[in-house]
Amino acid sequence: MEYIFPKDFLWGTATAAAQIEGAAQKDGKGLSIWDVFSRIPGKVTNGDTPEVACNHYELYKEDVQMMKKMGLKSYRFSVSWPRVLPDGKGQINQKGLDFYKRLIDELLKNDIVPNMTLYHWDLPYELQNLGGWLNRDVAKWFGEYAEIIFKEFSDTVPLFATINEPIATYVGYACGAFAPGLKLDRFGKQANHNIMLAHGEGVSAFRALNPENSKIGIVIDIWNRHPARPDNEEDVAIARRENEESYLSYLNPILKGCYSNYLLNKMEIDGTMPDIRDDDLKIISQPMDFFGCNCYNRIVVSSQASEIKRSMDRNGGNFLETGVEYYPKCVYDAIKILLEDFKLKIPIYITENGVHNEEEKVGNDGIVHDAYRIQYVEGFLKWIHKAIAEGADIRGYYLWSLYDNFEWNAGYTYPFGIVHTDFVTQKRTWKDSAHWYQNVIKNNGLKD
Repeated sequence: MEYIFPKDFLWGTATAAAQIEGAAQKDGKGLSIWDVFSRIPGKVTNGDTPEVACNHYELYKEDVQMMKKMGLKSYRFSVSWPRVLPDGKGQINQKGLDFYKRLIDELLKNDIVPNMTLYHWDLPYELQNLGGWLNRDVAKWFGEYAEIIFKEFSDTVPLFATINEPIATYVGYACGAFAPGLKLDRFGKQANHNIMLAHGEGVSAFRALNPENSKIGIVIDIWNRHPARPDNEEDVAIARRENEESYLSYLNPILKGCYSNYLLNKMEIDGTMPDIRDDDLKIISQPMDFFGCNCYNRIVVSSQASEIKRSMDRNGGNFLETGVEYYPKCVYDAIKILLEDFKLKIPIYITENGVHNEEEKVGNDGIVHDAYRIQYVEGFLKWIHKAIAEGADIRGYYLWSLYDNFEWNAGYTYPFGIVHTDFVTQKRTWKDSAHWYQNVIKNNGLKD
């Protein structure tokens, strides 16, 4: 069977500034919370830092040529807020803006559509010193930053996302695993609210400028929880609770303009209710032009740990060679949640989807043979195709990631790329999956 995608479908890959650019303090860039957090002993595997990463700041031309050779139709990347505004507000660093001008010009020259995210977790450290995402003024300052970006790039960038995966901010303020490393749930809930308010301020800045050739959206990750035993009340309750406190805690305010009664009641009981002011939810829920959906897998939950594996076995028992459950239908389920539960009427982009293997090795022939990644992506593409065939307006797919990079608190130990990065020499080497993806793009689809 053939799985041919729409004529103008955007095939792409995705990255983030803090994970690939390097040049952490070059040409006037300010520190980000990840520059600082990664230097705290024990916070990042092997003490790795994003100081150099893939050195994309210096090697962007070579990287764009690699994208062109691969046949990419689009490239999703983020702007480093502290590279443009070293203090997070105030004085603009022109050299920072100039880097993104050069990158975008290079992309356009090679017929690659830029898809720009304004915030992918690298808050300027100077703003963290002012309270970070616990300070609602940061939402206002984000709006000012967004205005600078839109004025500078709306003529050349057709797709802007305000925020990527705001849940990472919750992890950084409530769980301690991500920057800035705080560990109080009430911090997490306030940071959550403020970063969604920042999204709204970004949309307001975009609408005020009213660019003719650009669209605005957001990127949310959907990891749907499935009860291991659908007929067990405890498992069903766990799944509901975790969904309410993860992706639904963003979808409801952004797409419906409200927090669910479930979440409001829980925050009231737990003493974690954020400071929600008049008009906040109106600002947060302003209409967007597209929705970016990141989808990697489902999560099976149960009150009995042994039931989780048993449930996976009952549902086909599909596992990659890495031991990770292989459940590509989760992307179809995520799309259905958006279309049916939220009545979404705007185009959808699958803005991230991919898999890593910390045991991945370069073979004796100098190549990474990652059949598991090809299997993973192929399955997801087939379910995306099914959704499109049923009428879903899905405009593009961005594989995570273009190349191995700094994977946050895992450092350089989680290779997600379809291109191998030698972090000593900065040599890029295509994995088997890159050649496979090149062929998918060339054929605008795949077949069994």
